[in-house]
Amino acid sequence: MGRVMAERALTARSPLSERAPEVIRLLKEAYPNATVALKFSNPLECLIAVILSAQSTDKKVNEVTEMLFRKYRTPEDYLRVPESELAVDLKPTGFFNQKTRAVRGACRMIVEEFDGRVPDSIADLVKLPGVARKTANIVLGNAYPEKLLTDPDAGVAVDTHVRRVSQRLGFTDQKDPNKIERDLMAILPREDWFGFTYVLIDHGRAICKAPTPHCEECPVNHLCPSSRV
Repeated sequence: MGRVMAERALTARSPLSERAPEVIRLLKEAYPNATVALKFSNPLECLIAVILSAQSTDKKVNEVTEMLFRKYRTPEDYLRVPESELAVDLKPTGFFNQKTRAVRGACRMIVEEFDGRVPDSIADLVKLPGVARKTANIVLGNAYPEKLLTDPDAGVAVDTHVRRVSQRLGFTDQKDPNKIERDLMAILPREDWFGFTYVLIDHGRAICKAPTPHCEECPVNHLCPSSRV
């Protein structure tokens, strides 16, 4: 009874330190199976898929990588073909010239500096061309989950959905992804840094859409300072 009354007392105007744990709990309850939508079977495929997902949909990336991962199985494979051929293979994901350079650059560094293996730390992952903190956090959490809780540089992957939902929830007033990440790291328990990213992504796709959120369907609209209800 006491907990129920305390929860009812929380509002969108409650201090963030009081609101946030309940928002986190309710969203995790609403999306218990939230996970990455990209399809891959090893660290290299994970890295390539995440690089290709920039400015593209996961559905389109999965369509492209179904063929791509049969054709290219090692970092050397991406370097062996002419750049123009790889560009054609990546073209459906958009911004393909930039992505081609990023993929080849990352694979070259993996071969030359990491013995052909995708690195398993944030510090090394962000050295790869085309890899910023968002990509590094996603790759580390999905490809090397055992490293997630011990890597001192690990954090929260901030994509467009995470940014939008976090801002609307009042978890951050920042626009820069790195500053948003720091705000979320201060709010979320460490064990939720990785998994809650996908909760926010699923919520952003299903309910908290851009430009018009479906606030009337939102499980935390009573705790959201941006709610239209």
